[in-house]
Amino acid sequence: MKKGLLINSEISYGISKLGHKDSIVIGDAGLPVPHGVQRVDLAVSKGIPSFLSVLSAVLSEQKIEKIILAEEIKTASTTLHEQILSVCKGAEGNLEIEYVPHEEFKRNTGKCKFAVRTGEFTPFANIILISGVVF
Repeated sequence: MKKGLLINSEISYGISKLGHKDSIVIGDAGLPVPHGVQRVDLAVSKGIPSFLSVLSAVLSEQKIEKIILAEEIKTASTTLHEQILSVCKGAEGNLEIEYVPHEEFKRNTGKCKFAVRTGEFTPFANIILISGVVF
């Protein structure tokens, strides 16, 4: 059995197949997943699991160089926005952050290798993680 923080086999396997610049999306319970993008559905009920707990677990295994957030998170969910930045910057020191309108964010999810759906009900609790390299 895996010993690390991330024990979900589908997510761990998906991360193991990522290359430099590949992306995944972690989303709230309502984020639409485009046809053709693999969905890992973790949502059990409202708030379970939380967006931040899933993000933290994924960041324990995935090397990222950039994150993409919806511009709207800055005003609609300010506390979550600050928490996301804190968690991501704690995992990766030098990190590029891009903000795009939510409609563009949703279009960008079509390029992701897979999507993780959480039980989060906070507006705009979605992030695209762009893979870096470990060397």
